[in-house]
Amino acid sequence: MAAYFDRPMTRKFLTVWGQLLLLLSLVFTLPAYAVGEDIAGVTTALGIESTPEEVSNEDAATSTEGETSVEAESQNLPPAADPPVISGESTNNAQIETTPTPLKDNDIRQRINGIFSEIEGLQAVSVSVTQGVVTLAGETPNEKKAQQAINLTNRLTDVVTVEDNINRTLDVQDNVTTVYQGLKAQVKNLVKAVPLLLVGIVIFGLVTWFGSWLSNRKNMWQRLTPNPFVAELLAQTVKVIFIIFGLILALSLIGAETILGTLLGGAGVIGIAVGFAVKDTIENYIASLMLSIRQPFRARDQIVINGQEGIVVRLTSRATILMTLDGNQLRIPNAEVFKGTILNYTKNPERRFTFELGVDANDDPLAAIKVGIDAICQLDFVLDEPKAIAVINNVGDSNIILEFQVWVDQSETDFAKARSIAIRETKHALEDEGFGLPEPIYRLRFNNELEKALEHLQGNNRAGQAHGANADMTVTPTTPESIAINKADDSSADDKDKKQAKARAKYILQGRNAEEVLNARPDQKLMEKVEQEIAENSDETDLLSNNSPQE
Repeated sequence: MAAYFDRPMTRKFLTVWGQLLLLLSLVFTLPAYAVGEDIAGVTTALGIESTPEEVSNEDAATSTEGETSVEAESQNLPPAADPPVISGESTNNAQIETTPTPLKDNDIRQRINGIFSEIEGLQAVSVSVTQGVVTLAGETPNEKKAQQAINLTNRLTDVVTVEDNINRTLDVQDNVTTVYQGLKAQVKNLVKAVPLLLVGIVIFGLVTWFGSWLSNRKNMWQRLTPNPFVAELLAQTVKVIFIIFGLILALSLIGAETILGTLLGGAGVIGIAVGFAVKDTIENYIASLMLSIRQPFRARDQIVINGQEGIVVRLTSRATILMTLDGNQLRIPNAEVFKGTILNYTKNPERRFTFELGVDANDDPLAAIKVGIDAICQLDFVLDEPKAIAVINNVGDSNIILEFQVWVDQSETDFAKARSIAIRETKHALEDEGFGLPEPIYRLRFNNELEKALEHLQGNNRAGQAHGANADMTVTPTTPESIAINKADDSSADDKDKKQAKARAKYILQGRNAEEVLNARPDQKLMEKVEQEIAENSDETDLLSNNSPQE
């Protein structure tokens, strides 16, 4: 999933659809916003006049609020809050006068009747006032209208309490008519606002287009910073800034700036959810930024990352691509590369290899070292500086282990082939000078009693018994003369075998294609595959640049 969202074509597709969804949300949110709490500011900006019903409501609210504030200031009391509704009864928390008059009751009734006559759905509500207690009767279409009547009554001064005797008819026709009229008003507002909306969309499109055009000036961003990844990041940042700027201009034109806060809030919540979903992608993105700045390796470098060895092909915004020594493509996530251990063989072309050979315990190890070093130094790929050396590594039961350390230039020499050829030449040189490469030797000691027992056993089982399970055994007493004779026979047999082996090898190496076995130059086929991979066009930008400083 993270790899899919990281594709360039996917990112462009999501960006285009995101902009279209933003415009559609703006178009369908504006009418609802226009009929909300900020209706006065939006209708003024759009040139829409308020209806007589809305004007009467505002006048009534203004007059009652003015009277309430004056009375509160004269008595040094805080303004009264909206009273709670308990058991169909609403109480005004203002102080009650000691001597009420019928004239005030009549004024209260007339004022309430005048307000209700101007509000749709409240014309059928009857009002009676006695001693400042207002009783509301009659009918309303629904609960919302009944609560509106109670709240308006409570806002009048000298109202002690409100008795709710209103009958909620819940008539289908009345409620549907109210909803229909509301929707009709919204459609009218939308139709009136269409020209201004079109102007806002055009401004948003122009600003967004200019930001996109500016972000596509790759040469300009590359001149500002030599790092291709940072250049792309700057270009995308400028594009986003222009999109936000165009959105602010469009919303300011239609007087709906507060919608931007709602959209940004929703985008923030969505961003947090998406951030958790693509956490690994974001981590790789940040690691890619750091690797593109630090440049720990170049293309064609032979490196080892956490035990994975290969030749660098490219560094993308998500992964580091290597060509393994087996000729396969290897992708390592940049987060793992950034946190991992990197061994770069190409950084220093001089590389040392070691190998061990054993000589007979009776031979002089220093003489064997000189013979081996002389043979190694005759090889063309061995460097004169640093010099090849050898040390005595260990003394075993029957041999002495010598360790040879040889330096080569791995940019011109295949490391594995060079080590193989050096081992062969050193072995042959030691054998030609008479040094033995002994095998493990086991000595068996027999006492006199055991020898006599074996002689007696030989006499009793001369022809072999037990169905051929026991073989003939001949036991000869060991004397210094017999040991010397046996050694001489073994030595002559070994020399004969060695001569035959060398003759066989000489004959084979004179055949066709033998030079390839003795050639220590690097295999060009692998580098050809690397160059082919580098030359291939890829949708992913290569973040490795020879112009960037390398740590």
